[in-house]
Amino acid sequence: MVKILLIDDDRRFNSQLKSHVAEYYPCLSMVACADPLEALLLLRIEKYDLLLIDYEVPPFDGQKLLQYAIQAGVERNRIVLLSGHDAAFLHKVCPSGRCLAVLNKFEAAQREVLDMILSSLNDKAEKAMSHDSIVPQI
Repeated sequence: MVKILLIDDDRRFNSQLKSHVAEYYPCLSMVACADPLEALLLLRIEKYDLLLIDYEVPPFDGQKLLQYAIQAGVERNRIVLLSGHDAAFLHKVCPSGRCLAVLNKFEAAQREVLDMILSSLNDKAEKAMSHDSIVPQI
């Protein structure tokens, strides 16, 4: 099972995205945190395959959470910054290479990119599970 941590203070968005993941991606498990302090604790005790971080989550900003996650051992290519800002702003504050992607969480085209990321993770998990089921156990 692929584990995803969503850090966003918008509880409605969290609920919608969790429901979407549960419905369309059976190999993905999502934990949503509206409180970034709780998320920091979870990062210390649990390993996640993907982090989705809201750029503006009080009392921190996404850059600080991004840095903390990297220091905690999360690979940059496993972190997506989300925001209500447009893509041009996001690419200005978070240049290419700092994380896997920076996406506007409300624009349809940007949500499709998030779906492609989730779909890729789900497909890899399905292949790994089917491979594990055909490998003889010794």
